[in-house]
Amino acid sequence: MLRTIICALYVVIVFIISLPILGIEWLIARKWPNAGDRSFLHILQGFSRGLLFLSGVKLTVKGKENIPPDEPVLYIGNHRSLFDLPLTIINCPGPTGYIAKKELEKVPVLNIWIRRLHGYFIDREDVRNGLKVILASIDQVKNNHISMFIFPEGTRNRNADETELLEFHEGSFKIATKSGCRIVPVAISGSQDIFEGHFPYVHARRIIVEYGNPIDPTELTGDDKKFIGRYVRSLLTGMLKKNEKEL
Repeated sequence: MLRTIICALYVVIVFIISLPILGIEWLIARKWPNAGDRSFLHILQGFSRGLLFLSGVKLTVKGKENIPPDEPVLYIGNHRSLFDLPLTIINCPGPTGYIAKKELEKVPVLNIWIRRLHGYFIDREDVRNGLKVILASIDQVKNNHISMFIFPEGTRNRNADETELLEFHEGSFKIATKSGCRIVPVAISGSQDIFEGHFPYVHARRIIVEYGNPIDPTELTGDDKKFIGRYVRSLLTGMLKKNEKEL
């Protein structure tokens, strides 16, 4: 209970103090866009580390060397928890936009953060909105050199077995195929046990986040190239099953 209260107070305090910070960052970004993007990323990474520390998370990161440091990529991750964003953003070497579900657009301050990260809100029930978000993401990667992070299951996976992934939306992978960037699979193990598995309480938990080898879509062949989502899903399943034994 005490851990939950401390985390809740931390989030409220961060939301409050982030408002003037967002204003300052906006002014910086108007004159020095790249510097503003990196500065905001570092601030948000600091906030995220603080939340994970207070939550008692013991994080093991594998394959961080697989993240290309000097090129935009498409991160593809499985999705089990609200903590998946702070668990992954702390490892991003450069500005990275997250594609979030439309419902989060109603959350004060958080919606501003996501937009400031060059992220978007997607309505899976609206085909036109989905296409608009994918096209905008392609532009971010191709022309602005901003990485994108998407959870192609489309929603939080609530299956009892976290290695049993939902079907991936193949359209998500057009961000890579149309922009020419590489895909980095991200397997997040155990995150649902921080909060969602014990709702409404926050529990200390060991988490494993593993980054797989970058995938160049142009080097794939046959069905792997035709159904990239299915191919990446199988890779993530294998990573999750391997790491499940260590939790």
